[in-house]
Amino acid sequence: MESISVFEIIKVGIGPSSSHTMGPWNAAENFLKQIRTDYQLRDVKEVFVEFFGSLAKTGIGHGTDIAGMLGLSGENYKTIDTTKIEEKIEEIKSSNQINLGGEKMIPFVYGKHLVLNKSKSLDYHPNGMIFKAVFDDGNEISQDYYSVGGGFIATQNENSMENHCIRTLYPCHNGADVLRNMEKLGLDKISDLIFLNEESWRTREETEAEALYIWDQIKECVYKGINKDGILPGGLNVTRRAAGLNRKLLGEKVYENLDQWFQLVVDAEESFTNINKWVSTFALAVNEENASFGRIITAPTNGASGVIPAVLMYSQAFTEFQSEDAIIRFILVAGEIGTLFKKNATISAAMGGCQAEIGVSSAMAAAGLTEIMGGTPGQVLMAAEIAMEHHLGMTCDPIAGLVQIPCIERNSMGAMKAITAANIALESDPTKARVSLDQVIQSMWETAQSMSDRFKETSEGGLAIAVNVPEC
Repeated sequence: MESISVFEIIKVGIGPSSSHTMGPWNAAENFLKQIRTDYQLRDVKEVFVEFFGSLAKTGIGHGTDIAGMLGLSGENYKTIDTTKIEEKIEEIKSSNQINLGGEKMIPFVYGKHLVLNKSKSLDYHPNGMIFKAVFDDGNEISQDYYSVGGGFIATQNENSMENHCIRTLYPCHNGADVLRNMEKLGLDKISDLIFLNEESWRTREETEAEALYIWDQIKECVYKGINKDGILPGGLNVTRRAAGLNRKLLGEKVYENLDQWFQLVVDAEESFTNINKWVSTFALAVNEENASFGRIITAPTNGASGVIPAVLMYSQAFTEFQSEDAIIRFILVAGEIGTLFKKNATISAAMGGCQAEIGVSSAMAAAGLTEIMGGTPGQVLMAAEIAMEHHLGMTCDPIAGLVQIPCIERNSMGAMKAITAANIALESDPTKARVSLDQVIQSMWETAQSMSDRFKETSEGGLAIAVNVPEC
């Protein structure tokens, strides 16, 4: 089994969906690379992309079509000016042309060259798509891709995680491996084990720098979210709430930049109710940014991108564990727990429902928080198990296919469950636990396989049907 870096699980992304936006975007970029391998972009006459299954059924609300077009245009979601996305898409649609890879203008008619096929699914995975290029000499190439969660893509023969196929010194493919390696090496903190394994990709100094970069991006995203009012795009007329909550919590206090604002949060009243509201504000801020094509931290998916930021912000504002070292260790442990779910179950809502997104992110956050609050390795894994245990069977039923209702509020709930799970684990003896993390991961996967497809990001069941709003 391949090893996965924690920074493949926690990474910079763009809203609104890791599987339905980032995955198709990555697939488009990969297809451009494939064309360049045997041809040149200037030799392309036409390009086609067809989305199937869940990608088609919720594609408009998730920006799947937008991701496909921008990816084919040579844009990168890590660097694109997110305020220009609407303008770029309108140019493609109105001109009926696309600048392929930023190198050649070719015809591109929405509905002909890009199709959302809601009546068919590909066999390999619910999030399937096929790209095809036709060349001036009459030759054609095509490639199927599958968005398997967290922005990862695969073909039937190759998974994007395995392109470099690194094997770490102390492989951890399940919770039992983690505990076995901890005992073997005589380590007290899981994060120390992860530091050793991450050296397969980079130096310790580079790992620390990457974790602190993630933290900076989290703060930037929250700060953007708490300073924006208005209505989220998509047609549901969902009002942004984080900014209003922020103003109410701060009262008459004012700030001019992120650092001043964060210090006001640190100095805020530490009653249970006040802290609870701040945690919700952090989560809402991130996911409101995610819902509006903002740049966020995928952890492990976009739909669940507010949980880890909310819990990490909580730890740095309202606990005694406020340090760069704590931030780094939180992110490392959270990311490692995410890899266990990725390897042994799924982080794709189209495969497992929202338990694969909010449930996994809550487990990740619970483990990270327990680590920095002094938990033993057993308590860290126990916290992750508790958090996931109480998300089992959660449906993914976005109204109108948008990552808004119930997705945004679910991040607040996932964050609070993570904090609760950490507190329970810290006061418990993990040797007396009747359910292990590995067992709950297996239960989650079995639950995912038993769930009806109506509750797996298709907008064909649950709240999506109860509210009965057509996809926007």
